[in-house]
Amino acid sequence: MSQAEISAPDTRGDTSPFAVAVLAVGATAVTLVLVGTLVIQVVYARKTPDPVACASIGVVPFQPKTDTSPQRGVEGWQGVCAIAQGLTSTAETTTLAVALILAIVAMTLGWSMYRRMDTRRKRDHMINGAVFGLQAVTFGAILWAFIQGSPEKTALTFLNFFKLKGDDGWAVVRGIKYTLLLAFAGEMIGIVVGLILAMLVISHRRSVRTPALVYINVFRGTPLLIQLSIGYFGVNLGLGLHLSAFAVGIAVFGLNMGAYSAEVFRAGIQSIERGQMEAARSLGMTYLQAMRYAIVPQATRRVIPPLMNEFVILIKDTSLIIILGLAISQYDLFAAAQQGYSNTYNATFFLAASAGYLLVTLPMIWLVNRVERRLRSGLVGITGM
Repeated sequence: MSQAEISAPDTRGDTSPFAVAVLAVGATAVTLVLVGTLVIQVVYARKTPDPVACASIGVVPFQPKTDTSPQRGVEGWQGVCAIAQGLTSTAETTTLAVALILAIVAMTLGWSMYRRMDTRRKRDHMINGAVFGLQAVTFGAILWAFIQGSPEKTALTFLNFFKLKGDDGWAVVRGIKYTLLLAFAGEMIGIVVGLILAMLVISHRRSVRTPALVYINVFRGTPLLIQLSIGYFGVNLGLGLHLSAFAVGIAVFGLNMGAYSAEVFRAGIQSIERGQMEAARSLGMTYLQAMRYAIVPQATRRVIPPLMNEFVILIKDTSLIIILGLAISQYDLFAAAQQGYSNTYNATFFLAASAGYLLVTLPMIWLVNRVERRLRSGLVGITGM
């Protein structure tokens, strides 16, 4: 075995037509599985499905109620049938078969020959081609298993987008607003409570530190579902406060977030060098003044990414408020989806709710990553990103 075969190339170097071909074959395979399936779905969606063919696979065309017959069939049957026919079509089978062949070729050539490449770029292209092939096999196998099952039943249950028309669908859209209200209000309360708790936890006096630690451990050690139940059914109704479920939810989310934020702030404050506190005290500042003007401003910069991560988690946790029974006018995403399912017995509303959560959380996740990179770069501010 040559030296080039047993050690990594030392330089990036040029690529070769063979390495590029392996990369292209792997990329084509995964593209066929994902984009090819999407294109087939678009083609079938533009066609007018045959009612007889649709009925033969269990998708009965909708017939409204008349004086002589009851309502029958599936509303939105055209879209459901188009999805099922596209997945079971010859074009889909051929696409998956070609993709599988290309994937196997890319994986075989990539994994078996990448060590023989004499430059880093060639080796990268060979490995990437094999990885693309593996992804094509994985996605293709999942899709194939789905097709071999009952795609028409799944389409009826989860992919009947016609059901999203009307008031139930708009309720899901409005639910985004109330989900964000719950999360933002809870986060703001949590930051204030967390900062206060962090100041208490780092105290050298046990009498000051212990109650804060008990609070943090209780809220971090018990399920949020139980906290919501105790807050509403125990404290709110038990004490006769008669607050709305929405208001109680905000309060409980804020108290829960305060416990987690406290640990974030504590870690951020304790990460500041001890000399900063000593320098501030040498200037005549009191302990609280030193924390306010010297320590906390520096710690804030370090705790921004983890606090944003906690906010993303809180957005998803707001769905638990459904156990309190929200007013219809204040339904969050999950409550609106649950109501839509109850009215139609169709789970497409849960898919719509999932899309709504992703619409909210994905930009937040991107922002968290952007802030982390910006702060790691050593810049003092995070504005002007």
